[in-house]
Amino acid sequence: MPVSMISAALVAALVGYGSTIALVLAAAAAVGADAGQTASWVAAICFSKAIGSALLSTWKKVPVVLAWSTPGAALIAASTGVDIHQAVGAFIFAGLLIALTAAIQPLNRAVNAIPAGIASGMLAGVLLPFTMAVAHHAASEAALVLPLIAVFLLVRLINPLMAVLATLIAGLVIAFTLGGAPLPSADVDWTWLTFIAPEFDPAVLLGLGVPLYLVTMASQNLPGFTVLRANGYEPPVTEALGVTGLLSVFLALFGAHTINMAAITAAICLGDDVHPDKSQRWKVGLVYALVWIMLGLFGPVIVPAILAMPPEIIAVVAGLALIPPLIGALVSAFDLAATRFAAAATFAVTASGVAAFGIGAAFWGLLAGLLVHLMDQLKRP
Repeated sequence: MPVSMISAALVAALVGYGSTIALVLAAAAAVGADAGQTASWVAAICFSKAIGSALLSTWKKVPVVLAWSTPGAALIAASTGVDIHQAVGAFIFAGLLIALTAAIQPLNRAVNAIPAGIASGMLAGVLLPFTMAVAHHAASEAALVLPLIAVFLLVRLINPLMAVLATLIAGLVIAFTLGGAPLPSADVDWTWLTFIAPEFDPAVLLGLGVPLYLVTMASQNLPGFTVLRANGYEPPVTEALGVTGLLSVFLALFGAHTINMAAITAAICLGDDVHPDKSQRWKVGLVYALVWIMLGLFGPVIVPAILAMPPEIIAVVAGLALIPPLIGALVSAFDLAATRFAAAATFAVTASGVAAFGIGAAFWGLLAGLLVHLMDQLKRP
């Protein structure tokens, strides 16, 4: 196996982990997960990605690289009034919907019928508060936050993919020096997985489960399939949705939220520099899976170190990591004139954070956008 393949898989996994782990931890905190449940969440989702990447790559002989749902983690982190057991129920529901999308064509067509602008407007509304929080923390904790922003901006000029990872490392250094964070205990609990009983609350299934499914499909799976096609591979759409959906259902019992096709990190593993023989590039999925198993195994060391950081630093790292997805969502939301107003309505309602009947803003934003779009359609001859 060429060194270039090992290097590509290692970089892709570390970038994926380092750039959004703070967001996953913020999601766990938002639903009240304790330290053991949070560690289990991270380990379970690492193992889930490893199993799915190895299985699909070996089965279809295509370099399939999976990721956790970054916009999904942002959605969870923005939720209020949801506990970990209700969240697990929503994760299972979202995973079932993904698996059913592979098996039931009418459901597949219904999801595809949602205009991309409206789905992107919902995603942009979810992401906006996180990016805005960077400015708030910069004003209140300048000594901690401004150096992180400087690192992010400087590294971004050299290598955009490494900017958030470099910022996370800088955050750890600042936290344990200037920030006064206590060093993690040397007594590490090596219990990786903790069973979390699900609770199926209809309001949470609608307010969190359905939006989690939609943002995962629209913002991760569809771009992931597109990246494969752009590199000359026919993506195994049905198999990928089935495998990621079922894995998401099972590993949700240990805290993990949904997994899906990777897009940005997948691009690292698909080029000619990875392996000159295109038919052999599927093996990168095996190396990538091995790296994620190691990340999952060492989670009990990594996660406490990050959790020991001041919450302002975690919030800033997460907010900076979400700037590129926010840009992409805004561009997509307002790209087409025909759905621009409906996308704006979706964006505004979702970003407002309004909740009604125990159902979160993402659902109401999507509903508002679809109603506006329907009215626009009725108006047109």
